[in-house]
Amino acid sequence: MASISATPKSSLADEPVKICVTGLEPSQLVTIRASLTDEKGVLFQARAFYWSDKKGQVDLTRDAASGGDYSGVQPMGLFLFMKPEKPFSRLKKRDVMNSPYEVRLDVFDSLQLVSPSQEPPVASQSVERWYTAPGVQRIPVRHGRVRGALFLPAGNGPFPGVIDLFGGVGGLVEFRASLLASRGFTTLALAYFAYEDLPSFLGPMDLEYFEEAAEFLLKHPKVRGPSLGIVAISKGAEIALAMATYLPQIGAAVCINGTNAVHGNPLSYRDLCIPPIPYKRECMLITDHGVVDFSNLYEDPGAKLHQESVLPVEKAQGKILLIAGESDGNCKSKAFATAIMERMKKLGKTHCALLSYPKAGHLIEPPGSPFCYDSWLPAVSRPVLWGGEAQAHAAAQVHSWSEIQKFLHLHIGPAKSSSL
Repeated sequence: MASISATPKSSLADEPVKICVTGLEPSQLVTIRASLTDEKGVLFQARAFYWSDKKGQVDLTRDAASGGDYSGVQPMGLFLFMKPEKPFSRLKKRDVMNSPYEVRLDVFDSLQLVSPSQEPPVASQSVERWYTAPGVQRIPVRHGRVRGALFLPAGNGPFPGVIDLFGGVGGLVEFRASLLASRGFTTLALAYFAYEDLPSFLGPMDLEYFEEAAEFLLKHPKVRGPSLGIVAISKGAEIALAMATYLPQIGAAVCINGTNAVHGNPLSYRDLCIPPIPYKRECMLITDHGVVDFSNLYEDPGAKLHQESVLPVEKAQGKILLIAGESDGNCKSKAFATAIMERMKKLGKTHCALLSYPKAGHLIEPPGSPFCYDSWLPAVSRPVLWGGEAQAHAAAQVHSWSEIQKFLHLHIGPAKSSSL
């Protein structure tokens, strides 16, 4: 009798799961399917076709899928290549504390292309994918102007402190902050527009708001100073680069697929006002599928008329890690990162490093997050292009997540990791 095992059955969302099928006939063709329903009721699925070995077994850490949503040896392929049934949906955990994603694994003894299958599975198993480790606490933050959620690791601490920022999606996004807390970092998921009493739309950016958040975090008894880390993506990475440039509280900044200058929205800090490079909105492209391509939105920061907008990153007191997907469909992040590195080299600065990933797209997230090529963006009321190729992007997520933690450990102090 066929059976499927997934180990561990309950784990953090960024941890690998080992999947094996036994009890099959030798050289039997099977379909293995993973499915989950997100908090909005959207079904996500991935399937792959495998031939069993002479013992009637399939081991995803060893055996290559012949086809399906991916091919080749992909131990976590059923998680990484999930696709939404509803177009332009992005899998993004909202309630990180009270429930996991429950992923159902089904084995069919034939090639199955459609769902629901007309045949019952010959074996099934469910696994839980959590975004918080046991003992992690979530505390809503309404401190002065600062809005967000603070995640405290289990234990007495103090722990290294990290601010977590997302980009143009707005609101409060918590899944990366909760995973960082599960890895031993006291983490503030920080909102800066489209949340509670914050501005509904992203307008002029006041760096003093982010400084207020940094001071709040540094004063927390579970935070070990004297400096903080920051992990940010997209527009958040632009802000993070400005924070690293001007705020002495930032000891380590991770900027994922950001820019090297202030774009679209002016940025102020005390008496300083940095004019933005205007977006070339007339250069947006709409694909045959109705998806907006923003990659031509950005003017060249190297032009003489834009030099006041370029961030003087050489002033940063802490370390900077740039992460770039070379097939980023949202902005030319590799070019921006290269410009930062060249500026640093020209000025003899060594406190900046670059991780550049061929064929990776814009949404480089923790491992276990399915590849997302395009999705709906409320700010523009259209789906937008993120880009990348699934297999290379998945590999970039695994490698970069490990490197981010190493970088933070090195520059703001070691953290104690947790697991389920």
